[in-house]
Amino acid sequence: MLSVKHEVFLEVARHKSFSKASQSLFITQPAISKHIRNLEEQYATQLFERKGSGIELTEAGKMLYEKLAEVKMIQEQTAFEISAIKDLLQVKGTLQLGASTTVALYILPKILSAFQARYPQIVISLLNRNTEIVLQALLKGDINLGIVEGRSKLTQVSHRPFITDKVIAVCSRKSAITKKKLYDLEELKQLPLALREMGSGTLAALRTALEKKKIKMSSLQVKARLGGTEALKNFLVESDLLGFLPQRAIIKELEQGDLIEIHFNGLHIERNFYFIERKGENSELNRTLIRIAEKMHNL
Repeated sequence: MLSVKHEVFLEVARHKSFSKASQSLFITQPAISKHIRNLEEQYATQLFERKGSGIELTEAGKMLYEKLAEVKMIQEQTAFEISAIKDLLQVKGTLQLGASTTVALYILPKILSAFQARYPQIVISLLNRNTEIVLQALLKGDINLGIVEGRSKLTQVSHRPFITDKVIAVCSRKSAITKKKLYDLEELKQLPLALREMGSGTLAALRTALEKKKIKMSSLQVKARLGGTEALKNFLVESDLLGFLPQRAIIKELEQGDLIEIHFNGLHIERNFYFIERKGENSELNRTLIRIAEKMHNL
């Protein structure tokens, strides 16, 4: 078992902040400092150094963090597997999951609900960010399993196909753009657009689809960029602009007529979602969630 001071060290290292570690662990900052001092005395070396207004791990601190992160993963995995032998309802552990916005908001709720019903003692932690941030969180060890759009080129990450989703062009029913339901693709360059922020999987899927048609993003008339699917959806309902959103995210708005789908000749946008893990890791807890997710989506 990791000692309290080792757990404190991991949290300080993860946040690169004594105060943030204090908030997440619900203990005072002086107590945090005392644990770190005791750990530095134990190893007879400095683990953190100040850099400007923040702190960074020393070389010794980086080595300790890597070793402790590995120990923590093994500890949690062992607790999960031992408790599973006795009684599924008593299985303990922590599921540290990250997912891009579409998955987190429109796909995961039913999956996590089914998972929690089967394993009520498992603590679920979900990071809801865009694909780029989820990938970085996985590499940093903040999460142990991610669901993101597209495959990265990073060799440290393994990918497992999950589901496919469509991205469609939509605008408000009040927009003048609805005068036509079908446009030539070249006309897209003349229409005012609202798009997702950089790092978004939805934006990346749009860029890829347009590049296949020899259309550059720089040629588009982008009037607004919004962070998050819900923000963009709500903005489009009230604006005159055209946007691209995951079909799963706007089923209700399409059914109610608040948003209208607009078609472009030859433009088809699909996104592939993948489970991602750090390469070489073998977590039964992760595999359990993946099995439930694939069963629910008939994969």
